Amino acid sequence: MGRAFEFRKARKMKRWSAMSKAFTRIGKDIVMAVKEGGPDPDSNSRLRAVIQNAKAVNMPKDNVERAIKKASEKGQGDYKEVVFEGYAPHGIAVLVETATDNNTRTVANVRSYFNKCDGSLGTSGSVVFMFDHTCNFRINAEDLDPEEIELEFIDFGAEEVFADDDGILIYAPFESFGAIQSELESREIEILSSGFERIPQVTKQLTPEQAEDVEKLLEKLEEDDDVQNVYHTMEESTD
Repeated sequence: MGRAFEFRKARKMKRWSAMSKAFTRIGKDIVMAVKEGGPDPDSNSRLRAVIQNAKAVNMPKDNVERAIKKASEKGQGDYKEVVFEGYAPHGIAVLVETATDNNTRTVANVRSYFNKCDGSLGTSGSVVFMFDHTCNFRINAEDLDPEEIELEFIDFGAEEVFADDDGILIYAPFESFGAIQSELESREIEILSSGFERIPQVTKQLTPEQAEDVEKLLEKLEEDDDVQNVYHTMEESTD
């Protein structure tokens, strides 16, 4: 198994645990997808992917339809995707992905979290190079062999394929998302969920006391409604 497998194993059940937070994130993703490509999922591949993710977190169909309708209204503002980079205590690099309709508010909040937790907010490009930007797909494993899927999808960018209790996971570089999505759909392979992640190239092991210092910052960031994802270089337990 490779880095993507270990990364997924370490993070499983640790992030996105609060259902309300997951729904908030999906709602923003719907707005951004509709603004970008329209409200029809048949012609909007990004919206199709978000709807699949909504099903994966058991978001009610009515909620999804309302969000699409609301996003289509002229008065609905748009969300801007902004990435923040910085350091937590003990030299841990932190990458924060946000979706905001008020960048001034988001910048102030993120900066305050870093400052209050003895971290430092950095400039653009200060830590992003420490992470590989990847895309991933979870597909229905029924009648499928992970090894065969890996061989068949190498030409479309797949770098790592593995199975878990919830299906088969395909990991690839960020820019391979469209090609893999199209090929899965053309083969009528059911996509359960998909998304993007930033996998740290190198992680740093901390003592329990040091890790607690870092967790204080991560928790504050993840509780913020504007924050979509938080990534870091602290080594996490895979137990």
